[in-house]
Amino acid sequence: MISAIDTRPLKTCDVLIMGGGPAGAAAGALLAEQGWHTVILEKDHHPRFHIGESLLPLSLPFLDQLGVREAVDRIGLRKYAAEFHSIYHDKTTTFEFGDALRRDYPYAYEVRRSEFDHVLLQNAAGKGAEVHEGWRVDSAEVHGNGLQTISAMDESGERATWQARFYIDATGRDTFMADFLGIKERNPKHRSAALYAHFAGAERATGREEGNICIYWFDHGWFWLIPLKDGTMSVGAVCKPEYLKSREGSVEQFFSDTIALCPGVAARLAQATLASEVTATGNYSYQSRRMTGDNYLMAGDAYAFIDPVFSSGVHLALNSAFLAADAVHGLLREPKTTARRLRQFEQEIHKGLGTFSWFIYRITTPAIRDLFMHPQNLLRVREAVTSVLAGDIFRDTPMTFSLSVFRVIYYVKSALIRWGWVPPVTR
Repeated sequence: MISAIDTRPLKTCDVLIMGGGPAGAAAGALLAEQGWHTVILEKDHHPRFHIGESLLPLSLPFLDQLGVREAVDRIGLRKYAAEFHSIYHDKTTTFEFGDALRRDYPYAYEVRRSEFDHVLLQNAAGKGAEVHEGWRVDSAEVHGNGLQTISAMDESGERATWQARFYIDATGRDTFMADFLGIKERNPKHRSAALYAHFAGAERATGREEGNICIYWFDHGWFWLIPLKDGTMSVGAVCKPEYLKSREGSVEQFFSDTIALCPGVAARLAQATLASEVTATGNYSYQSRRMTGDNYLMAGDAYAFIDPVFSSGVHLALNSAFLAADAVHGLLREPKTTARRLRQFEQEIHKGLGTFSWFIYRITTPAIRDLFMHPQNLLRVREAVTSVLAGDIFRDTPMTFSLSVFRVIYYVKSALIRWGWVPPVTR
């Protein structure tokens, strides 16, 4: 059961997890299942709204191991492919997940995050994690490179202080530890901002294609269209911050004007109505200068967030939760191995971020648009790109060589465009 928190001056546990989103809930379930006294402090009460509704096929093994696959299947819309729409080429290319290098996970899900996150948090409580909702972590006592205690407050102003053997920051874009320590930085390689909302009555595909995520390039960045099971459509525009700063008037009118700049999106929303508030988010891409301390680590978006174009947020959060749980379980049993385990944790996280970020940093370049609009499978390049889109970057999948070929083709094409030998495709 999810309980009300005790307000004694100091509480202790083995593992204190800050945040009950996908990373925190998954890590909490795994560590509690292994017998550790695990506490999760979550600022909100679930279910609550959250953006980032598109899962990846290779998140399904994580859901299987957590024991929530059937529950997610009930609330989710199956997603078999990712579609890329280009106003510059006047065409669409579809990447079917079943055409990846390994074809054992041919679909994922589109989910309402309020429902999905609630499933994961309830699962953590069911596995024995002590879950306290409505408690916001707002301060910490730091000794050297380690955490001594953290303090949290509930909605009524009650305060409690916790001391744990190990701490996991899973506060997502709130980035509690990075902000508290002053080590959060904007990503110098990728600057972006976002506008997003839910719509009712948007045009959507039927049959097997209904759940496909659609990416639309336009002059200021790109749009996502994510269909949800209840008929709602999640719509977002990711743009340069300078474009967002040009806004005059209401955010709703600015979003409407932005939609009008992309004919494909505008056509699909012609008969649609807003079903939520429009949200504008700046400083969308960031990273902390470090990921771990003597007795803490940052999981998922609490450490870094790049860009949602490959729907990698939940996938990286779940992966980091499993890696974190494995590291923490090991170091609590064998404290002498702490430095080694945390170093391994960091290496694995950077590997995943690196694979996705190479594409994300270049996703709006003319060369990438051309290559995605005219995908070739020479040396299995298309299959390798599809594998990345499916999130298959942590298993033993034979795509290193094919991705290297893709990168070489990209660099050659970019050089030809830059030198004027090949004209970029523009409107």
